[in-house]
Amino acid sequence: MGGAEAQERCTFLQPIGGDGSSPIVSKSVGRGKVMPFTRPNWNTDFIVDQPFSSYKFFFTANSSDPKAQYPVEGFMKFSDGTSLQVINESMSPPIGTGRMFGPFQAVPGKQASQMNFKVGASNDPGALGFSYRISVQGCN
Repeated sequence: MGGAEAQERCTFLQPIGGDGSSPIVSKSVGRGKVMPFTRPNWNTDFIVDQPFSSYKFFFTANSSDPKAQYPVEGFMKFSDGTSLQVINESMSPPIGTGRMFGPFQAVPGKQASQMNFKVGASNDPGALGFSYRISVQGCN
């Protein structure tokens, strides 16, 4: 694997709704349905603007509650409207600790349009107010 692995080039994907200045999104887990038309900010989509052979998801905790479990999910979304879940786990991340998920290989015959990162609070009251940073890279 040495030769091919060393040549891999990865680029950060830009988040949808971002200001274009940073591909890294900082968020706090909020409670859903606070007001009738608000949505919790658990989902973040990253734009896939060119074909990549694989994708990596990065998660870093800014704050931590050792008793809380955070459901973390990741999806590849495709131009045909379908999606594929690539991450589905609960974690209790210590503060400042990064975690990489992947690399996840591109799906042959499908054009990826977005990568979706979802960090939720589920039913765990201790998870509210938790802050984190996420980013996604496309690699060739």
